[in-house]
Amino acid sequence: MSISAALSSQIFLTYLAIIGGILIVAGLTLAILSTSGKDVASIRRTYRGWLIMIPIVLGMIFLGRVATIVGVTVLAIFGFKEFARATGLYDDWWLTGTVYLAIAALGVLAIVPDPQSGEPGWYGLFMALPVYVVATILFVPIARNRTEGQLRAVALAIVGFIYFGWMFSHLGFLANSPHPYGYLLFLIVAVEINDIAAFTFGKLFGRRKLREAISPNKTIAGSLGAIGVSLTMPWLLSFSFEHFEPLQFILAGLIVGIGGQIGDLAISFIKRDIGIKDMGALITGHGGILDRVDSMIFVAPLFFHMVRWFHGLR
Repeated sequence: MSISAALSSQIFLTYLAIIGGILIVAGLTLAILSTSGKDVASIRRTYRGWLIMIPIVLGMIFLGRVATIVGVTVLAIFGFKEFARATGLYDDWWLTGTVYLAIAALGVLAIVPDPQSGEPGWYGLFMALPVYVVATILFVPIARNRTEGQLRAVALAIVGFIYFGWMFSHLGFLANSPHPYGYLLFLIVAVEINDIAAFTFGKLFGRRKLREAISPNKTIAGSLGAIGVSLTMPWLLSFSFEHFEPLQFILAGLIVGIGGQIGDLAISFIKRDIGIKDMGALITGHGGILDRVDSMIFVAPLFFHMVRWFHGLR
């Protein structure tokens, strides 16, 4: 991945055209609705958020492998920060600092060459790092000679690192694959369309709630509709991975359709449990970083290991 590679990549340029077209159509639709007297203030705020986020995401992919990995690592750090603030873990700087360093280490391991093969990305240590990080987190209360409240803090730190750090960082490691533009841009587009499909089908056909105690607005119809749409996405965007066989197309659709919704519900139950609506307010119309990337947290590692199993990462 590099600037010159992006400019010569038909996959990157095609996605650029698709995303640009979607933004233009959405903007024109909003303009038409506004002139007809419809109240689209909330939708306009969301749209403005996309106008900020999309150039940033496409920009880091355009700049190349290192920029992509660094960008994903920064998102993981900010995502964990939101989680730590919301849960109160942020007050414990020993544990919070340990997780920050561990997430940064994931980014470094995704960039540096494997000492055995010389290929970019130290896959073995990237996979094994959670063992060492969990051991370090458990050692922190021992080093501080503390017991009170440490079980809760340690558990939150471990969840924060594994979920918001290690799982999400698989997205960045995909930049080391032979098909980085196809994999990364497919996931970004397909996951967002999955979210939109769940909302749309829920609004149009939703009757029975999916998990009303966790997310009252989600419906079974919305969930099934999103899975159906996600199953079509690999076929519609098949130019992303022409080396895939039918089974991998189906698995990619299921991973996005099911994994995306589980990721969303996981963040929802965390927010419900601690009594907040959004994890943050960094992104206008979208909430915090975690409110925007929650669906990707499950999808990234599942897709990563699926493609590695069938096609490898080299």
